[in-house]
Amino acid sequence: MTNNFGRHIFVILLISSINYTVFAQGGRMRMQQGGGVQQFNQESNFNRSNNHAFNGQPAVRKIQIIKENFVNKQLALTPEQSEKFLPLYHQYQQELYSVFKLRRLNNTDAQANGTEQINKNLAYEKQIVDIKAHYTQEFLKILPPEKVSL
Repeated sequence: MTNNFGRHIFVILLISSINYTVFAQGGRMRMQQGGGVQQFNQESNFNRSNNHAFNGQPAVRKIQIIKENFVNKQLALTPEQSEKFLPLYHQYQQELYSVFKLRRLNNTDAQANGTEQINKNLAYEKQIVDIKAHYTQEFLKILPPEKVSL
């Protein structure tokens, strides 16, 4: 059981880091078959003849679909729960991403007033906690606590 939990956490972190990387790079990177990185437009079309759900989809949307399917499966959401939860979860992820981006920009260069940079970083951390607290309450309106805690 613990081993499966570890795998699930790893997959979530992997998907999140891929999602974060795509957003952080403005959706402009993809792997070539040789393992190198090549620039591409976010609306670029991957050749996925075996997976029709992805044909013609932008890279960010593909990742979102994979993430949604994973969350659906892990939480064993009913169709009704999925319909209500996934848009809210997407909004939650977007709000977190916005704060992560601001925090990252704040920490890219040392500023002349280091105290101000530290205070901004603490404010961003507080915003992250506030977002998580707010959405936990919203998620509890849709899902039982056992599923929200997952």
